[in-house]
Amino acid sequence: MTTVSPNYYDSDQARRPLVSELANLWGYRGLLRLLVVRDLTVRYKRSTLGVWWTLLNPLLTMSVMWVVFGNFFRFETEVPYVVYLLSGILLVTYFSQAVISAGSSIVNSSSVLSKVYVPPEVFAFSAALAAAANFLISLVPLLIIQLVMGVGIPWTIVLLPIPLVAMLALVAGLGLLVASAAVYFFDVLDLTGVLIQLIGYLTPTFYPLSIIPPEFLPLIYGNPLYSYLLVFRGFVYEGVFAPWWAFVVMVGTAIIVLVLGVWVFSRSWKNLVVLL
Repeated sequence: MTTVSPNYYDSDQARRPLVSELANLWGYRGLLRLLVVRDLTVRYKRSTLGVWWTLLNPLLTMSVMWVVFGNFFRFETEVPYVVYLLSGILLVTYFSQAVISAGSSIVNSSSVLSKVYVPPEVFAFSAALAAAANFLISLVPLLIIQLVMGVGIPWTIVLLPIPLVAMLALVAGLGLLVASAAVYFFDVLDLTGVLIQLIGYLTPTFYPLSIIPPEFLPLIYGNPLYSYLLVFRGFVYEGVFAPWWAFVVMVGTAIIVLVLGVWVFSRSWKNLVVLL
């Protein structure tokens, strides 16, 4: 009987979508942890501020947008505009960084994947987890600003893992879809950046819905990221539960996109190694 060594790619190896990926993530959990630490370390290796840049970057972005939209346009929000603005920036930045990082992870790791057997999905999930870690760190200034501005920190903050896990599933699924396509067409990464920017503008991060003309509201409501933002803001500073439909859209899109991304990746992973 011939046994298959786990140390090389077997083009005849069958995969069960989601089951095989979860098994690989668990089996290579040590490597996954090392890759997350590596991504966080390399990101700030040549930066003088190091990890402090994770805190400073969204604050600088918020400051610029606050000057423009908070003073010139004077948007009115139910909470101090700085809290409304920063919460939106953090979530959209997490989404953008995670999808781009996970989507380019396999192409960027081609030198390793073409020489050593490593389940490719490990690199995509590690990139998504590293972006999640950055997001958690960047929450610190938001919570401090909430205390300073008198908004406080509601008890619902303990429920924050719900939208964070849903977002992690969403970006991991999208990252696998982008990664599968980027191996064939590298321009997909640039196109993804443009699409993410469009999604960011269709998410009410720096503007209230009250200024949107009624005929354009369906564009906002049809953006799945809007439901994630509603749930996130409700838990992090409003102290309320978002409407039930926001939870349905959030959980539904997270599951659908993750399963779709894993399925597409499972169907194409054999070709990925050859093309790399």
